[in-house]
Amino acid sequence: MAYSLAKLAELVGATVVGDGNLEVSRVATLESAGQGQVAFLANSKYRKHLEQTQASAVILSEADLPFCKSAALVMKNPYLGFAKVAQLLDSTPAPAEGIHPSAVISPGAVVEDGVSIGANTVIEDGAFIGAGSAIGPNGFVGKHSRIGARCIIWSNVAIYHGVSLGDECKVHAGVVIGADGFGYANDKGKWEPIPQTGGVRIGNRVEIGAGTTIDRGALDDTIIEDNVIIDNQVQIAHNVVIGTGSAVAGTTVFAGSVTVGKYCIIGGACAIAGHLSIADGTTITGMSMVTKAITEPGVYSSGTPAQPNREWRKSAARFRQLDDMHRRLKSLEEKLAALGGDAGE
Repeated sequence: MAYSLAKLAELVGATVVGDGNLEVSRVATLESAGQGQVAFLANSKYRKHLEQTQASAVILSEADLPFCKSAALVMKNPYLGFAKVAQLLDSTPAPAEGIHPSAVISPGAVVEDGVSIGANTVIEDGAFIGAGSAIGPNGFVGKHSRIGARCIIWSNVAIYHGVSLGDECKVHAGVVIGADGFGYANDKGKWEPIPQTGGVRIGNRVEIGAGTTIDRGALDDTIIEDNVIIDNQVQIAHNVVIGTGSAVAGTTVFAGSVTVGKYCIIGGACAIAGHLSIADGTTITGMSMVTKAITEPGVYSSGTPAQPNREWRKSAARFRQLDDMHRRLKSLEEKLAALGGDAGE
């Protein structure tokens, strides 16, 4: 679909500089863009590319406008403008169109108007699929689960029983929502499973990346609040709560009963130990290990950056000596304190 620059400006809150009747149909980078495409400049260090770009128009700030030779959409936040324009020009196909003849839908399920369901997908008894939602091929929606309106659920997604998703959620391929949490009791070496009888509650406008798993609660529900974005390959254990507006990058792991506050940012490959809370507005940088509650918002980090192997081996050897060094240091401090006491007598 093509839009005139004037129409895009109206839709995203920009000001047109140049020919407002000019039409664009795709987004691209400054370097690769051609005619009929719109690019963006969000960082002035890339301003040099404005001179060579072949884009029909560029989304940029007032400060960068004097350096632009094409038409422009001027905004205070060009990156946000790019995101909104990209949504309008998005050509990604739907995961399904219509209801495929091989889909298996229980007579006891409720499927509202405009729903699309792909090949071999199973919708069980008591499930609810909201208006305008689309579920891709080979999906599964378990008994008494609820999917809100205008959700996009890609192929091979398994949504167990007793799970609810709000409106306008996006769930990428291979996601599993509502599998059992990791709950067992040990009886003289034999593991006895504890039935996980809670559910999973997911709010509105939540996006869940490919291959992510969200376990059901042991007794109460696992909860993902509104407007949360979760990257690929994230593990969320039973009874975790992730607050509104938070973002989680790929391969991060949450142990059971973690509570993440609102508007937190958690980098990739983090490990969050169980039964702790993280304050609203906290940022945790990638590869951090969190083993204690975070009660004050701020930026938190751990992990050791890569270094040449020879240096790492030396550091590792010294790390093993820390306990002995601590005892020796404590002994020296005690001797110095004793000497000081003697000198004062």
